Amino acid sequence: MSPDVVTMYSTPWCGYCHRLRAQMDRAGIDYRVVDIEADPTAAELVMSVNDGMQMVPTLLFPDGSALTNPSLEQVKAQLAAA
Repeated sequence: MSPDVVTMYSTPWCGYCHRLRAQMDRAGIDYRVVDIEADPTAAELVMSVNDGMQMVPTLLFPDGSALTNPSLEQVKAQLAAA
């Protein structure tokens, strides 16, 4: 997968994650999903950008910026700004 792809940190049971994934699919936004319950390093990264909390979805963008529980419009704006 290209390094220019958004990374979504998620859990299998997160409804907000499933909704955002469906919206990003419909919008044609490439992304990869990392399960923070299966990857302790990913969980640490999520906590580092969320004041110690494992909040998902957390998106990491190719420019190094991150958004937590963003709307599709926020995702599009962040990608356009990069």
